[in-house]
Amino acid sequence: MTKQFRDTFSPSDWWVHPTGPKNLITDVSGVTVGHYTHNTGDTARTGVTSILPHDGNLFDRPVHAASAVLNGFGKSAGLVQLDELGEIETPIILTNTFGVSDCAKALTKRAIRLNREIGRKMPTVNPLVLECNDGVVNDIQAFHVTEDMVDLAIDRASGDFDQGTVGAGTGMKTFGFAGGIGSASRRVKTPDKTSYHLGALVLSNFGQKSELRVMGKKLSAFNPQSPDAKDKGSIIIVLATDAPLDSRQLGRICKRSGAALGRLGSFWGHQSGDIAVAFSTANSQSRSGKAHYDATRLSEICMNDFFHVAVEAVEEAVLNAIWFGRASLGYSGKTLPEFSAFFDQNTAP
Repeated sequence: MTKQFRDTFSPSDWWVHPTGPKNLITDVSGVTVGHYTHNTGDTARTGVTSILPHDGNLFDRPVHAASAVLNGFGKSAGLVQLDELGEIETPIILTNTFGVSDCAKALTKRAIRLNREIGRKMPTVNPLVLECNDGVVNDIQAFHVTEDMVDLAIDRASGDFDQGTVGAGTGMKTFGFAGGIGSASRRVKTPDKTSYHLGALVLSNFGQKSELRVMGKKLSAFNPQSPDAKDKGSIIIVLATDAPLDSRQLGRICKRSGAALGRLGSFWGHQSGDIAVAFSTANSQSRSGKAHYDATRLSEICMNDFFHVAVEAVEEAVLNAIWFGRASLGYSGKTLPEFSAFFDQNTAP
């Protein structure tokens, strides 16, 4: 299926702002995404997804960034330094919970290959790895994720990429359905008519099926809810923009992205690790250059539009994650169903 959720079911007036050309995070110029999908045998339903803010040396030319921990049940790497310095200096890697350490090691080794004095004459590197638990269908104790998968995911990064049960999203569950990787974008015009993009990519693994709302409508066809399925499991939200926002402003956008989860029907349940990271591709400068540099920063009067588009893009990204999801049999004999098979004209809002 190549059509996105909105191509099949018109969003009507639910989403206000226009999308970018592809309705993907890669509508932000320079941003690329790559996957390594490991769906083999009876036990492996997992993988790695990479997000590159630009194609240069990120350690030398980091991007302004921030994060927000909406719900802290998570095992990510790199968030402490990210918030201290307001920068991202490696590709962003998404994977499963037990794959974080191998992915962090792979990012560190890759950075050293490009910057031979890291940890010696240069500072150490801060690898950024974010995770969700795909243990419903993937045997997470088998430690399927390897360092090589990270390099392959980065090397495959491009402006076009698959969504749903691919890469890090291969074994993820969203509102009881298969699907983990989703993306969307929005265009924003400032009062002086300058046009910017904001894109979202999610690793979605959260939500209680009976609470799912699609464009504001609760889908009663998906009730009753089994007693053991709760709102848990986590979501990673990555936001990218070409607008000249500093780390403080990006942090404000991260916080607002959580409103999208509420619009979908989530209450950020116990055992859900919900984390947002945002970065700007503007004002990126080499660390080895001047002591000072000039930078343009967007005025605070423009922030409401960016808050709004962040919520819209994240909400639509989650719907794309499950719209593109494909069922696969898990190691324990459980199969996560396909959302698109249920969501037809009889249940459409």
